[in-house]
Amino acid sequence: MTSTALDAALADIDTVFNGFASPTETGCERCYLPEETATLRTPYTRVPADLVSRFVFEGPDHFEDHAAVMRRLLPQTAHAMADGSLDGIGWEEHGLSRVDWRAWPPEQAAAVEAFVHAWWDDTLTTPQPPYPVHEVFETCAAILGDLAPLLDRFRTQPVVEAHVVACTRAWMFDLITDDSPFRWWYRGDDAALVTALQSWLAAHAPAPLRAQDEPDLATKAELLALPYDDRWDHPIWTSASATN
Repeated sequence: MTSTALDAALADIDTVFNGFASPTETGCERCYLPEETATLRTPYTRVPADLVSRFVFEGPDHFEDHAAVMRRLLPQTAHAMADGSLDGIGWEEHGLSRVDWRAWPPEQAAAVEAFVHAWWDDTLTTPQPPYPVHEVFETCAAILGDLAPLLDRFRTQPVVEAHVVACTRAWMFDLITDDSPFRWWYRGDDAALVTALQSWLAAHAPAPLRAQDEPDLATKAELLALPYDDRWDHPIWTSASATN
């Protein structure tokens, strides 16, 4: 069951992007058959699900008009993201992160942004979402080009606290050594991203981590606020639970 907000966002995507196509699209002839790329030129028809997953994670060099292809695929793509049937989340770079969708007409850009926020909110408030929470976070961050609105949506509820644990575990190995945990962030500002994520975790993660009986992980989150060399002087690294 999706949330009311996500249902509304999906309905808006369906309305705003209804009937879109990429009229002159030929696609990559090495990767796709003519009848496959023909679906991108034909509005008001469903693209086969396996093709949606292949198309939406392709780079712009595979299409004549990548932005038009993304608009053509958006209704089916958004529904598949919401129900967990889009193969590739967490494994491939989402096509929306490779187009300047904020430059699209205002109602289109607003529909994309509202959907990403609603999808993230729905993921956070679902005990067992279709995709791992940290993979949804990375996908949303890459599409939005911003971490702040996603981090701001973590709320103090038991299910969200559990998701904080999952995300912290997924990110800690990289963050503790000042590396980025994200594969799909190619904006040349990895250092700023790492600092922002470290600062948020150090300030906001320890309390929910301790509430979820994760004291060592909470301590490691606090260490992210320290200079690199100072982190390794903490006794947690020599304790019996340091590898947890």
